[in-house]
Amino acid sequence: MNASALPPFCEHALLIGRIWQPNTGPVLVAITPHKVLDLSPLALTCSELLELDQVAQRVRQCINSGQVAAVADTPAVLANSDEDGRDPARPWFMAPCDLQAIKAAGVTFVASMLERVIEEQARGDASRAEAVRQAVVAVIGDNLRSVVPGSPESAKLKQVLLAQGMWSQYLEVGIGPDAEIFTKAQPMSAVGPGARVGIHPASQWNNPEPEIVLAANSRGEVVGATLGNDVNLRDFEGRSALLLGKAKDNNASCAIGPFIRLFDEHFGLDEVRQCELSLRVQGPEGFVMQGSSALNQISRDPLDLVGQAMGKYHQYPDGMLLFLGTMFAPTQDRHGPGQGFTHVVGDVVSISTPQLGSLVNQVSTSDQAPAWTYGVGALMRDLAKRQRTS
Repeated sequence: MNASALPPFCEHALLIGRIWQPNTGPVLVAITPHKVLDLSPLALTCSELLELDQVAQRVRQCINSGQVAAVADTPAVLANSDEDGRDPARPWFMAPCDLQAIKAAGVTFVASMLERVIEEQARGDASRAEAVRQAVVAVIGDNLRSVVPGSPESAKLKQVLLAQGMWSQYLEVGIGPDAEIFTKAQPMSAVGPGARVGIHPASQWNNPEPEIVLAANSRGEVVGATLGNDVNLRDFEGRSALLLGKAKDNNASCAIGPFIRLFDEHFGLDEVRQCELSLRVQGPEGFVMQGSSALNQISRDPLDLVGQAMGKYHQYPDGMLLFLGTMFAPTQDRHGPGQGFTHVVGDVVSISTPQLGSLVNQVSTSDQAPAWTYGVGALMRDLAKRQRTS
């Protein structure tokens, strides 16, 4: 990894993250183009930091006043974040979140909604996808973006599709009143920049999902954003929606990072709504796939999704990271005509946008990626040790 992980002109970006500090454990940091700054005087965890009132202002004041010390050089930590070439005796960047719940909104873009319907109709069989795609589009079209979820128009459309035998559980959450919100991963389990991401070894049809991820505190206030890869097993979910947990939550199947950009006068939800994500997959055999996902094409506003995930019916006392979904649904043939896209081990996945930088990971299988062994208990022990020795 190199400086391209940082947003261009990042001197205006207020970036926070975590590093693994050998003999210490995770350390909450602020990131500048040149230095990694220890935010421990302000907060010990990312969750605690995001609970602060006017958090961006507090962090900026801390940095400008010199209250936080530099603990490493940013280029060196970025270079050491590549898992395959990592020196375990030196620090590296981790996923920027820690104790927060990791949630995801699904079927929030028309393109991906249609692909979910196709997965369902194809029963998870990639070889049938193209024929099913043509049949589905012939019946329901591909212009559902104008339909407002939960509106009277969407209810009428539902009745038409029911009459034609084409209603789907994915259309229900795509244009119905209730968004699909699910648990993507457990707190502390996300992998960060340079780490390997895991595909279940039994999956034959899978894909990356490049997404914006919002960071919200326990009060439901969205205070920052980052990038995420909601790694997905299309065959598992296509066989049955009840396999969503197995399709989504496996070892190393959730990547978040490289850093959380805090909202301030330079960057906020209006800028998030205009983000366009670029995706590039570079295969070990020379295969290249590129695509994009424009958040202004989303069918539900990000704040609506946050409100459906967290509120009087569901609280998250440590805050929440929320994946907003993707419009990117890969159909580029990789292994033969009509086979579409699926990952192979060794793929390098790059997700980027100028506002948030680049998240780069290499694909492995979930049983070969490093096992998740450092959880909440380990973090609490390391934090207690640091407080005793400080």
